[in-house]
Amino acid sequence: MNNTDKKYLITVIGPTAIGKTAMAIELARHFNCEILSADSRQFFKEMNIGTAVPSEEELAAAPHHFIQNISVFDEYNVGDFERDAINKLDELYTQNNFAVLVGGSGLYIDAVLKGFDDFPDVDSTVRQEIINNYEENGITWLQQELEKRDPVHYANVAIENPQRMMRALEVCISSGKPYSSFLNIKKNSRRFTPIVIGLDAEREVMYDRINHRVDIMVNNGLIEEAKALYPHKKLNALQTVGYRELFSYFDGDFTKEFAIEEIKKNTRRFAKRQMTWFKRTEGVHWFDFNTNPLEIINYIENSL
Repeated sequence: MNNTDKKYLITVIGPTAIGKTAMAIELARHFNCEILSADSRQFFKEMNIGTAVPSEEELAAAPHHFIQNISVFDEYNVGDFERDAINKLDELYTQNNFAVLVGGSGLYIDAVLKGFDDFPDVDSTVRQEIINNYEENGITWLQQELEKRDPVHYANVAIENPQRMMRALEVCISSGKPYSSFLNIKKNSRRFTPIVIGLDAEREVMYDRINHRVDIMVNNGLIEEAKALYPHKKLNALQTVGYRELFSYFDGDFTKEFAIEEIKKNTRRFAKRQMTWFKRTEGVHWFDFNTNPLEIINYIENSL
């Protein structure tokens, strides 16, 4: 740790339910630093159980930022997060050479580590028109439109994620150019050195952990939490696994049991997409999720 002039961003990535929060806390406590969450679902103060927000004990164990800091009624995108996260890091680095970034949202992790691509402004009427079409015609409409307007991005985006497709479509329509044409053009410089730690597990182990976590969420009041949000079910922030399935239950389309099984199934699919994204990330050192934190700390200190 002789590089006192250098700043390091220890980044913990991996699929949902793999143990990223616990590992991030161990690292933050060892390096006496603070944690930035890059889990886009945990930003929202109204979504607690269904997004696996860290417990009060976990939040008290190390200072956290970007946990339940905005409302589902706020407009907040990855560009906003990049700006806010970099500003927070600039502040933290005046006191400490280390910070921890943790989360399962690959796009948000990339925005902090590498910089966000420079996209054109989007007309609000275009955004609303896309939302209206999605609400009327469903996710199939988004998939067909994106495939037509930008087949390159369509081949790489998570086509089960309506927010990602709506974002790409609004850029396509507003600019008249494919969304993919704006990618990887401009990257912002970073004043820190990233050290990226990936947590992984055998697929069956990962799936068992996901199923168990969903059961815990249900026991802790997920259905009641979703019920309180049901009147606002069309908000973008609520178009996510764990809430969408329960909204279908409240609509009478699913039984409660089927909705819970759908949450498990869709969370497993989400985890698989997360791993596909993260396996493409450069410079990741992967560890089994059961690895002793001291082994990971030793790797980090040897990397400095």
